[in-house]
Amino acid sequence: MTTIAIVYHSGFGHTQLVAEAVQAGAAGVEGVDVRLLTAEEAGNDLDSLADVSGIIFGSPTYMGSVAGEMEMFFDKTSKVWFVQGWKDKLAGGFTNSASLSGDKLSTLQRMATLAAQHGMNWVNVGIPNELTDPNFSGDMTEARNRMGSYLGVMAQSQNAEPGPNNPPKGDVDTAKAYGERFAKAAKRWDAGA
Repeated sequence: MTTIAIVYHSGFGHTQLVAEAVQAGAAGVEGVDVRLLTAEEAGNDLDSLADVSGIIFGSPTYMGSVAGEMEMFFDKTSKVWFVQGWKDKLAGGFTNSASLSGDKLSTLQRMATLAAQHGMNWVNVGIPNELTDPNFSGDMTEARNRMGSYLGVMAQSQNAEPGPNNPPKGDVDTAKAYGERFAKAAKRWDAGA
């Protein structure tokens, strides 16, 4: 069985919905077990990540980077770094903010940098921006990868309560597809293919 972990922080519940969509996509792949952990849970039990094949990081974008709670988790991983405990695991990431940009790329780059320092291998989104397809005729918020992010998943939520369509359907669908892509990559990685 291939096991992956999703480690995330969610300040208001929007990023948790994205994390749950990533989880649903990954769990839909036969032979994959998915652990959904908050940054605090994972930081208090780093050993729970020792046997996973990959870790997907998730955080809202606050002030152009990961949330402080996520950064605290990142700092705790230095204990793992010293023994290269995550070397050759897969890594990926997602983020959410209230604005369309909000400097979300900086958040994903922070996650990718952490993964690189640990010797992990980053899995990109691999989903084209459906808005660039001349045949796409749906509502803009229903398009997968509508923000054209390829490093990791970007979602955008209004400052209202999280729930149906907040984050929008297209962002949730992107997150679910990313979870599936990551899980399939982890299975291939485990099989040595």
